[in-house]
Amino acid sequence: MGSANSESDVKTPWIETPLVESALLSKAAGCRIFLKLENIQPSGSFKSRGVGNLLRQSILTHPSPQTIHFHSSSGGNAGLACVTAATSLGYPSTVVVPLSTKPQMIEKIRAAGARAVIQHGASWVEADQYLREEILAKQQEGGVYVPPFDHPWIWEGNSGIVDEVARQLPGDGKPDAMVCAVGGGGLFSGVVMGLDRAGWGQDVDVVTVETKGAESLNASLLAGERVTLPAVSSIATSLGAKTVCERAWQCAQRGNVKSVVVTDGEAAMGCLALARDERMLVEAACGASMALCYEGRLKRVLPKLGPESRVVMVVCGGSIVSLDTLDLYKREYAAARAAEANGNGAEVNGSG
Repeated sequence: MGSANSESDVKTPWIETPLVESALLSKAAGCRIFLKLENIQPSGSFKSRGVGNLLRQSILTHPSPQTIHFHSSSGGNAGLACVTAATSLGYPSTVVVPLSTKPQMIEKIRAAGARAVIQHGASWVEADQYLREEILAKQQEGGVYVPPFDHPWIWEGNSGIVDEVARQLPGDGKPDAMVCAVGGGGLFSGVVMGLDRAGWGQDVDVVTVETKGAESLNASLLAGERVTLPAVSSIATSLGAKTVCERAWQCAQRGNVKSVVVTDGEAAMGCLALARDERMLVEAACGASMALCYEGRLKRVLPKLGPESRVVMVVCGGSIVSLDTLDLYKREYAAARAAEANGNGAEVNGSG
């Protein structure tokens, strides 16, 4: 760490992740399913890309990079990504989390090297306001604000997923569709940015997935304007943004974007199914996307898919999941899912 800020002086705090075709998920979905394994990023989620890029660009452009202290507001994955990246780059970091943040996540953030972890407010909104108005406003120099999803550098970092898919996918590298979870919209915005850069922005379908009780994008599409949920009431706490960012809202207007909402039970069963079929532990936000591979859901969303169609599922993360979590899901949601299986399944909305 010093005054130099050339590209070669600042390493990349994320990794290129594998793209793996899944025989079992392909059989279940009726098309070729490729898993983009963002769950093996240094922080355990795709957040290492976007947040890591924001940190890196901040260092490269700051007039006095040696004074930087990164400050993040997050209920979980973004804060962990900030601290993980900051520590690897040799910079201090502070995270403000809401009171609802699980002790397991707070301990992970501290273990990753945070200078301080402060709890404040009932939700991320209050934690973020406290960080900006009480902590950053009083810091004399070097304080850099790290938002969890709403920044062009974050979208740019996440867009690298598509660049890698283009190199890794057999043949011409172009998928028929990509599926990603949506919370605040940083991952979705990055995927669209990457597709546009590849020249695929209008013809590769993008399926956005949210859970009931955290469906800020889907609610906005239904209302015809960006709306704020009164509260978040889903087990997929990583999707817990009451308002989706403006950029994601704009991207969702495209005709090749489909918005899907699944229940907590479906998301939980998606976690269990992925553990069974691919031996991976992921959190409910990721299980929501994985759930589309089962019980004919993906074909209902995209009826044109055939046996040779190629769909990339972004396995977004699993930093706060354990075997105990999956056991709880199995006991709590198995009976409910059996009843849901007799219903209509996931709700679909979109511009196309």
